[in-house]
Amino acid sequence: MDNITQKIRHRFDHEAAKQTLREKYEAKLLFAHQGGMFRAGPELIILLNSYDTGEMVILDEFGNPTKVTRLALLDEAKQRYQEQLNAWLVELNEISRQR
Repeated sequence: MDNITQKIRHRFDHEAAKQTLREKYEAKLLFAHQGGMFRAGPELIILLNSYDTGEMVILDEFGNPTKVTRLALLDEAKQRYQEQLNAWLVELNEISRQR
């Protein structure tokens, strides 16, 4: 019985650590650009890729319309998104190995 309790507790700790990592890296996906706050992610990247204009107005994370240079914001969003996901994966693999 003690062994089962220990396994359950260990599994719960692992899930809590995964949730903590998620929150940590989701916060790091936020960044300021041209007076607005944006979240690097697939939605923003797809939106920016779908337009051909040089400048455009989009809503930032706080719902404020912000005029941005599309390609500059796209480059920054892609770079931040990939950097944070890579770091998140490394930490997640470390946690999984410790299990």
